[in-house]
Amino acid sequence: MADEKKPKKNFFKGVRSEFKKITWPGKDDVIKQTVVVTIITVVVALLIAAVDLGIKYGINFLTSL
Repeated sequence: MADEKKPKKNFFKGVRSEFKKITWPGKDDVIKQTVVVTIITVVVALLIAAVDLGIKYGINFLTSL
């Protein structure tokens, strides 16, 4: 039974050492990345809406012939 706990201890020691290596981005970097992601999301949403609207009018045009 004692041998079963040893790998768990080694695992958690490894996790702890890896967590010490993490470098978190600064506040300015997070803000910049959030703004970029938000802008890209809005642009892509507008493009999808435009394509959807174009397809809708195209199908309506074809079915009205």
